Amino acid sequence: MSQTTSPALSAKIKSEMQCFLQESLNKKLDELKGDQDEKREKLRIRFQPDTWLASAAYRVDWIQQVTHALKYSHPDARGTNLSSLGNPQANPWELGTHTLGENLQPDVVGNAAGLDVYPFLCLEVEGKTLHERAMAQDPSLSAALSDDPETAQQWMAAFANLAQPKDRLATHTYAKQVYWPLGQGQYHLLAPLFPTSLVHVVWERLRKDRFSVESKAARQARHDQSFHPHGYCEYPNLAVQNFGGANAQNLGKLNVKRNGANWLLPSLPPQWQSDPVYPPLRVESIFPRRFGNRKPVKELTRDLREFLESVEGRKHNNIHIRDKRKELVSYILDELLQFAAELQELDSDWSSNPDCKLNDAEKYWLNPKRAETDPEFAAEYQRGDWRDEVCLRFGQWLNADLRTDKLLMGLPESLAWQTLLEDELRMIRLELDHG
Repeated sequence: MSQTTSPALSAKIKSEMQCFLQESLNKKLDELKGDQDEKREKLRIRFQPDTWLASAAYRVDWIQQVTHALKYSHPDARGTNLSSLGNPQANPWELGTHTLGENLQPDVVGNAAGLDVYPFLCLEVEGKTLHERAMAQDPSLSAALSDDPETAQQWMAAFANLAQPKDRLATHTYAKQVYWPLGQGQYHLLAPLFPTSLVHVVWERLRKDRFSVESKAARQARHDQSFHPHGYCEYPNLAVQNFGGANAQNLGKLNVKRNGANWLLPSLPPQWQSDPVYPPLRVESIFPRRFGNRKPVKELTRDLREFLESVEGRKHNNIHIRDKRKELVSYILDELLQFAAELQELDSDWSSNPDCKLNDAEKYWLNPKRAETDPEFAAEYQRGDWRDEVCLRFGQWLNADLRTDKLLMGLPESLAWQTLLEDELRMIRLELDHG
C-alpha cells in the first residue's frame, strides 16, 4: 500500500525543522561579540533551510547511530560499529541489549563536525522521529525537506542510512580481538564491542539511585532516624572506568552525557560475614536463652503467638489455620536446624568442658564430633535414645514461649499443642537420624 502526502503533517514537520534551525542559529549568534557582523551574516546564510539541509545530508555520512561502539577499546581504533537490538534468541533472564526494549538509547559516533545532524534527526513529530520517517520513505517528510522531489529523495536516503556501517565490516589493530578455535586449525575472529546503550541505561539507574533528590532525602531521613516514604539503594565498592579524557565526545554522544565515566559493579563472590559461634556453656539447655533469644527466632515466635491469639476460639481443624500454623512452625524449625549446624561445626570436644552444663541429650545432638575421639560418648550417641528427648524439649520450650494471658497453655493445651507439633517434631527426628 503506497503512502500519500499529508499537507498538514508536512507543514508540521517543516515547522519543527525551522524551529530547530532557528534555535541552533540563536545559540551560535549568542556566542559572537557585538562587532562580528561578518560572522553573523555567514551564520544566517549557513542556517538557511536549503543550505543547512544540503550540508546535513552530506555530513550525515560522517556519523553513525550505534548501540555497540569500537573506540571505547582505543580512541584511535578504526573499524566497524554496530546498531543492534541484541540477540533475539538470548535468554530474557540474562542482561543484555536485548532486555532494554523501550529504554534503549542509541549512541552516535563519528566526526564531531557531523554530530549536530543527529539531534535534528531525533526531532519527533506525531510519535515518529525524522530518522524513522526517512527510513520509512515518508512522503510527508519528503515534501517538508524540499520542493524538488529528486533533491528531497536524495536527502531522505542519506538520512535513512544513519545506523548503517559506512564501510565494509572490519576490525583494527587497536580493537579487541579474540581468536575462537573451531578445530582443525580453524578459528573465528571475534571482535567484542563496547555496549554503550546498555552501559548508559545502567549508568542512569545508578545515578538516580545515588544522587536523585528522592534518594538523598531518604538517606537524610535515615540519618535523622525519621520516616520517609521511599527507600534508597547503595552500591558499595564501585569502580570508575574513564573514557575519552578531555575529549569525551570523541567516543560518542552518550559518553559525553556520562562525563566519560563508566561505573563498574564489583564482580566478586559475596563475602559471608556472620557472628562468631560460641559453645553453649553454663546453660542447661540451648532453647530458652541461646536459641530462643536469637533475633529471627524471637520474631518468628512472636508472629506465631499473634497468629494463634487471632484465631483463638475458632475451630483449629480449619485448613487455612492448620496450613498457616505449619508454615510458621516450619520457619522456627529451619532456624533451629541452622543453629544446630553451626554448633556441630565447633571443635570436637567442647561438650567435655567443665563449664558445659548441657543435658546429655543436647550434648549428643550438638557435639557429634566428640564421638570420633570419645568411645563412651560414641556408644551413647549411637544408642540414639537422646533424639526423642531433644524433640520433647523443643516442644516444651515452644509451648512455654507461646504462653500468654490470652493464650493459656495449661496441661490440656500442652497435650493438644504437642499433638499439633507431631509432624514438625518428626522433621527434627528425621534430621537427627541422618545427622
